[in-house]
Amino acid sequence: MAQLSIINARIITPAEVLENACLVVRDGKIHQIQSSEVTLPDGPVLDARGNWLAPGFIDIHVHGGGGFDFMDNTVEAFLAIARLHAKHGTTSMFPTTLTSELPDLYATIDCYEKALTHTHDGARFLGLHLEGPYFSKEQRGAQDERYIRNPDPVEYRAIHEKSTHIRRWSAAPELPGALAFADFCRSKGILPALAHTNADYEQVKTGVKHGYRLATHLYSAMSGLTRRNGFRIAGAIESSLLLDEIDVELIADGVHLPEALLKLVVKIKGKEKIALVTDAMRAAGTAVSKSILGSKTSGLEVLIEDDVAKLSDRSAFAGSIATADRLVRTMVQLADVSIPDAVYMMSTTPARIMGIADQFGSIEIGKMADLVIFDESIRIQQTVIDGKPVL
Repeated sequence: MAQLSIINARIITPAEVLENACLVVRDGKIHQIQSSEVTLPDGPVLDARGNWLAPGFIDIHVHGGGGFDFMDNTVEAFLAIARLHAKHGTTSMFPTTLTSELPDLYATIDCYEKALTHTHDGARFLGLHLEGPYFSKEQRGAQDERYIRNPDPVEYRAIHEKSTHIRRWSAAPELPGALAFADFCRSKGILPALAHTNADYEQVKTGVKHGYRLATHLYSAMSGLTRRNGFRIAGAIESSLLLDEIDVELIADGVHLPEALLKLVVKIKGKEKIALVTDAMRAAGTAVSKSILGSKTSGLEVLIEDDVAKLSDRSAFAGSIATADRLVRTMVQLADVSIPDAVYMMSTTPARIMGIADQFGSIEIGKMADLVIFDESIRIQQTVIDGKPVL
């Protein structure tokens, strides 16, 4: 049996932090957790040197990195993105699309299927996240307006027939046909998420009844408080904060949301309802000053400055260039969150949202040995996927 022992670790378990502890992996799963020295089985030993040992980071919203985008539609791009983010602690990811022409989306879906057949040393692919094309044009952000449209049952049924790996689909719940779309998603085991939306409180409440239970990148491309004839109307932001049924994503790169808003969301929603996401585009992990959002052939040219991607006219952000370790670091340094709680938002909550908590998201006996070792500054020392060190 393939085994790996990790010693001298500060292990973050669901119940507590175990000091100077060890963990034994057998056949890719967590087999033993000990809070003191034990007689180790035969096999390789990894010395954590007193650093943190945490469940691997799960990124449920990521577009690219290392100079590649999933919508480049090559297996090379998929595997390169997975390697880049594994270096920063991500052990599982949900490749995310952008609003595009239908043939481009089909090509991305086909490429995902091909990538699954390749053995590689990067983050796992656990399913597709389709971001669009059913959005509000008023809240399009960096999504290409040319391809934004209302939900069409013929179209989304045909898209679903292309793949059994679609796990999440982001849309604006106020659009004509968006409630029937959410009903369809739920019937197929797909999580509908509200995104790029101009919905008001009543529309969000109705959306929740039809399955919109996750707010995609909270605050970004999302309606806030407005006034109608002098009366104040809560938007999608306030609704997502208020309604307990809604989980929220945070792009915690320290740019998309400032310190005050990070602290506000933590205070209202708590670690159990917050998933940290990179929303990373192709420039993540690079040092370029210009890049492309989406496909190299049909994407948007963007600027990289102030540690974020921006539209060329600087009118809006165009995705982040963050990696998962940066998100955890930001929550600790700016939002005054403990390291175990920040890790919870980057692993346990995402696993629960995506329905994979029985195998991933926490260090417990019997779960997959997807792990990350990092120091006090959240600098990654080692990433372990399926019980195998990948760095």
